[in-house]
Amino acid sequence: MKKCPPSGGLVAGVAHEINNPVGCILGNVGATQDYISDLLGLLDLYAEKFPEPGPEIEDELEEVDLDYVREDLPKLIRAMKDSGDRITEISRSLRTFSRADTENKQSFNLHEGIDSTVLILRHRLKANEQRPEIDVVREYGDLPDIDCFPGQINQVFMNILANAIDVLDEVSQHRSLEEMKAQPHRITIRTTVKNNQVNVVIADNGPGIIEEIQAKIFDYLFTTKTVGKGTGLGLAIARQIVVDTHGGNLDVQSAVSQGTEFSIRLPLN
Repeated sequence: MKKCPPSGGLVAGVAHEINNPVGCILGNVGATQDYISDLLGLLDLYAEKFPEPGPEIEDELEEVDLDYVREDLPKLIRAMKDSGDRITEISRSLRTFSRADTENKQSFNLHEGIDSTVLILRHRLKANEQRPEIDVVREYGDLPDIDCFPGQINQVFMNILANAIDVLDEVSQHRSLEEMKAQPHRITIRTTVKNNQVNVVIADNGPGIIEEIQAKIFDYLFTTKTVGKGTGLGLAIARQIVVDTHGGNLDVQSAVSQGTEFSIRLPLN
């Protein structure tokens, strides 16, 4: 029986397949623009040589509204190219996020992992009926690539960022729109190198966590979320990946009304 590919490999494969049709679309946008310019130029030449085309053509030109077409077509072409570029960016992020882990660690750019995770979570960061958009501030230091299991490290970023979004979504239900505009929801990601370790800090400006909960936050099956909204596994898995698999540290610092900060420290060698 043929062995099924791991989910990470499957996602990366799908992302790779997306690139072929998107590349075709983007590759033809410029040619399409040239063809449109040629056709419009030909129409201008006809109008110059035949200034009185007759009532039938004049009626058709009025119906088509050629002036509007001239104005709107470049915008449509630009929107198509921007959308194609966006799909390419998402595809690249999916491949980065879903990098299949092998038995040995691989050299990995943590900033690319963070960026891909933020992009995948972008739909959750956007403004909705309950709150304005959650702002993500990236304060990146000069990091070297590190040897790690990229797929697992990306999962850590995903779990912590998703948890921060959950917290900000929850607090939004108890704040007015005016309060949220005055103090926008924010997630800050800082990266530094110190003492032969890479440090990634993910901080939110949410309501903070009381000490009693901080002591249990990495325990398996512990969750403060309502039934059906949390399993209590996300942060426990994150700590297992960072501490047990990579020999690093994962800590939390928080105070009520002061937000929450997770610190991921990974050894450079």
